[in-house]
This record gives sequence, structure tokens and C-alpha cells, in this order.
Amino acid sequence: MPTPAQATLDWRDEIPVSRRFDDPYFSLAGGLDETRHVFLAGNRLEGRLTDGFHIAELGFGTGLNLLATALLWHGMGAPGTIRFTSFEAFPMAPGDMARALQAFPQAAIPAAQLLQQWTAQDTASGSREITLPGLSATILTADARTALPQWSGQADAWFLDGFSPAKNPELWSPEILAEVARHTAPHGTFATYTAAGHVRRALTAAGFTVTRAPGYAYKRHMTTGHLPPNAHNIP
Repeated sequence: MPTPAQATLDWRDEIPVSRRFDDPYFSLAGGLDETRHVFLAGNRLEGRLTDGFHIAELGFGTGLNLLATALLWHGMGAPGTIRFTSFEAFPMAPGDMARALQAFPQAAIPAAQLLQQWTAQDTASGSREITLPGLSATILTADARTALPQWSGQADAWFLDGFSPAKNPELWSPEILAEVARHTAPHGTFATYTAAGHVRRALTAAGFTVTRAPGYAYKRHMTTGHLPPNAHNIP
């Protein structure tokens, strides 16, 4: 398998910005708070996480969403292990990831564990396996357009966190979002920071019940949804 292309970055006040997509990796108003608002609260995870719960994500980026999830699960004090699968076509170099995560001292302990494992593993394998207390993660370093249809899993919650639909339209296509629905467990949910009309329509067409919700900071709206029990799922 060819080695995935690494992310190429510029920096804006210590916030990484993708050169390929001309988009920051997290909110200029606060990345950790954004993750908690959009993905954790948007999927109602505090009331849903339990042993074996499976989260999937489009766009691993800095790993901040994984760390925020680990902090939430640890803080709940519940027994068991949750699973996390992420699709990332352009994995970040360890040094860049370390620099980005310095902005979040609240996540310093799991960040150090993530970075140690991220650095030690070979990107040419096509995936990385990350283990944090109570959490087991697989990061598939591949284009989701080809990797997601081949994935055998089902997620209880999705973090749809690709770059802006205007700048990274491939990750928000009707075909990709149909695959998200196909790989969602009955009663599963999704959350995303975008409220773009074509994304909401594609998610509705894929079978989700879609809701517009208040966004984080300067974003007026975001989008959440759930998959009704009669929607199509993989067997």
C-alpha cells in the first residue's frame, strides 16, 4: 500500500491551517470547546456512552476529537471500553500534531499517549491503532471515498468533521453521506459543524432525520440527526 501523503500546513496563531484545503483544523474561537459543543453534545454522548459504543469520524486531523471523547469517557467513570474509527487521507506529521495539541493543556495526558503511539507507528501500514484508557481507536489513513464502502463496521455516532464543504466537497458528496448512513447502527446519530443546505439534503436523502441546531461561537447553526429504525442499514 502506498504511503499516505502527509498534511501540509500553515500556522495562524498556533492554529494549523491546511494548505491543500485552505481551512483551519479547528475553530479560532477554541477547538476543544468547539468539539464538545458540536460532536459530543451534538451526539448526546454524555447520556449514551457505554461499554462497546462505537464512534466513527470523517477527518482525524489533530486527534482533538478523539482526545475530547477520551476525556468525557474518563470523566464519566463508567466501566468498559468504547471504540473509535477515523478516516484520514492526509495524516498529520507527529511534530505538527504535537504543536497543535499544545493549545489544549486540559488534554495533555491523553495527548502525550496519542503522540507516543502516533510517532511509533508506520503510516505505510494503512492504519494506526491507538489505545487510551477505556478507548480503542483505529485511524485508517486512506481516502474515505474508497475506504468507507469497504469498511465492515457500524457506528453508533458519527463525527462528520471534514474540511469545509465549499473547500473539500468530495467528503460531503451524496455518495459519501449515503455510505455514512449505511454504516450507522439503528438509532445511531451524527453531528457536524456545517449547516450547508446541500449537506443537509444529502443526509436526509440518505435516511437520516436531520435537525438544524445552534452552532459554536460565530457559526449560527450546525447540523445533527439520527437514523430511524426503519432506515436502510447494512445487514
